[in-house]
Amino acid sequence: MKATRIFRNGLAVLLFLLFQCPLRADVTLPHLFSDNMMFQRNQEIHVWGWADKKESIQISFNGQTYKTKAGKSGSWKIEIPPVKAGGPYEMTISGNNTIKLSNILVGDIWVCSGQSNMVWYVQNSLNGVEEVENARYPEIRLFNVGNKIAEVPQEDITAGVWEECKPESVAQFSAVGYFFGRFLHKELEVPIGLIGSNWGGTVVETWISKEGLENESSFGELAGSVKNIDIDEEMRKGSAKRKIWLDEFYTKDEGINNGNYIWITEGYRYEDWKSIILPGLWERTLGEMDGVVWFRKTIELTEKQAGHEGFISLGPIDDSDITWINGKKVGETYNMYDKSRNYSIPEGYLKSGRNEIVIRVEDYRGDGGLCGTNDQLFLQLGEGKITLAGEWRYKIGMKTETPRPGWEFGPNSLPTLLFNGMIAPLIRFPIKGVIWYQGESNAGRAYQYRDLFKRLITDWRQKWEIGDFPFLFVQLANFMKPVDFPAESAWAELREAQDMALFLPNTGMASAIDIGEADDIHPGNKQEVGRRLILAALKITYGKNIIYSGPSYEKMEIKGEKVFISFTHVGEGLEVDDKYGYLKGFTIAGKDKKFHWAKAEVIDKNRVKVYSPEVAEPVAVRYAWANNPDQANLYNKTGLPANPFRTDQWKGITFGKE
Repeated sequence: MKATRIFRNGLAVLLFLLFQCPLRADVTLPHLFSDNMMFQRNQEIHVWGWADKKESIQISFNGQTYKTKAGKSGSWKIEIPPVKAGGPYEMTISGNNTIKLSNILVGDIWVCSGQSNMVWYVQNSLNGVEEVENARYPEIRLFNVGNKIAEVPQEDITAGVWEECKPESVAQFSAVGYFFGRFLHKELEVPIGLIGSNWGGTVVETWISKEGLENESSFGELAGSVKNIDIDEEMRKGSAKRKIWLDEFYTKDEGINNGNYIWITEGYRYEDWKSIILPGLWERTLGEMDGVVWFRKTIELTEKQAGHEGFISLGPIDDSDITWINGKKVGETYNMYDKSRNYSIPEGYLKSGRNEIVIRVEDYRGDGGLCGTNDQLFLQLGEGKITLAGEWRYKIGMKTETPRPGWEFGPNSLPTLLFNGMIAPLIRFPIKGVIWYQGESNAGRAYQYRDLFKRLITDWRQKWEIGDFPFLFVQLANFMKPVDFPAESAWAELREAQDMALFLPNTGMASAIDIGEADDIHPGNKQEVGRRLILAALKITYGKNIIYSGPSYEKMEIKGEKVFISFTHVGEGLEVDDKYGYLKGFTIAGKDKKFHWAKAEVIDKNRVKVYSPEVAEPVAVRYAWANNPDQANLYNKTGLPANPFRTDQWKGITFGKE
């Protein structure tokens, strides 16, 4: 009995002490704060985090000490006076614990955002292997924001760490972002920070905040209700449905029998497999289809070659793959269309003589197949490299009977999801500006994009609270099969909507109208995209006296059957990229609104004459108005392509689509 009383008294004392002296919480920082990080030069430096309520916080930086106390919620913030470009610095944050950050630089920070063409990795770009090997810039810092959708604005991102730019860190960083940063670093000779916050296949409205969509007819009311959605539950439901659909990729695949991959078994005969050129999207050969395609290639190896360990590089594969060599699996990647496949080959897998490489590829929507470049498809054995680009054999395992249903819950399911998860956590962090590459997923709603895109720019500027910072964007590249006759185009209307955003201050556009690829929505020449963005940055952001844009439509003058088009941004004059001097890409229409291919001539420094014998009384002219205006060849003498335009205001094919 006495022992019980002693125990109870002791417990009471312990509980009293716990309530009177609560456990101290360690100081924690957002993911944006790490070794190798960047701060924006010439702007107030914001440092914030969390601790125990009322806990004293002290920061030491650049020879100065700053103090504050955590509030009742445990959050705290310290503002440090602006610092010029330079470093490296160290920072110490002290409270109940101490955090030390080292190798900090101060320079210009740019957010690199958008969909898959902004995601597209350096290693997958033109000459990707060489670009990665040469990417050694210790004063360029890279930060990749982890993918996250959220019902409400988040205080922190899910993952990410600052890294020096080197081959290991740059390989899977945004190619457009990296090339932009590299050009900028060389031009300005100051440290450059790049924050990649992007997600492939996403629509613009998911990147805009609830406040930014206020009173918007299609998404305003919906944006206000997103906070009530249980994302985890919606994703569980979607995953269950997804599993049922994906099971068909195995149960209906002719290359699989009772769980066995019969098309890789020893002795299997491949006589009925057809020829295909790889790398390449299978739509070139098979037409539009989703499902499973198997690829096979036979290579001959010497005994010396077969004795090496090595690896096989396949470049990016859209979407999933399993890869075997001589019937033994060397690698497998699920649903990562933009990730290069590099699989190690263990000792004993290769043999002298004939070796069979087999790749089983699943595609769930859109393009499918090996979508890299020739230099990404090879076998590395010791110091020797064997190219695998060229002729392969293929066989279709299965075709999906229906497209992937729209039941998956993801970033496009509701507006604001990516703003909440991947932008909101950044807005307390001062930046220099934003580069943006997106629009493909909104092309079917191009008229709506006119408003949404301007809302996004305005919204982000209001959220960051650092004024009208530079917002530079890429106009969609030429894509899809060129047309034989003038036609309406959703992609042209989306480009027009992008162009309209230039009415906002401190905006700039880099055209990619001449560097796309008809059969690849992810053109490899991201270097030129980065260079053109840099020209806009140097002019708009840094005040350099340069020509930064291609010729842009200014006005039209009609004289009889001829139309005279005047351009701005011509620099030293207009130029035609054709050895015979033929100017192409113009169409002309009369009151009947029927467009015909036009003849066109450069008549002086900034004017073009346009006419057609089929249009006696012209009223409208268009230039490069197509998904893929592959013949358009008007430039200025700086080498920048003329921006697509139209002089008419007629309703397009996306008018009214929401």
